[in-house]
Amino acid sequence: MSLAGQFFNTVFKKNYTMLAAVFGAGFAFEIGFNSTMNKIWDANNRGRQWKDIRHKFIEAEEEDEE
Repeated sequence: MSLAGQFFNTVFKKNYTMLAAVFGAGFAFEIGFNSTMNKIWDANNRGRQWKDIRHKFIEAEEEDEE
């Protein structure tokens, strides 16, 4: 039996296993895609996001309180 035939028999032969495989693959793709896009977004907007400039405002607030 070939590898493709064995894969078909284990994953796509029954409806519930195919459905589980599709949902699992979709979930894994979503996690990978979102993390990749977040890294690209952060790289393109470095220095312009709140997490990058927060320390400037937090230090300024602490100095004003004293």
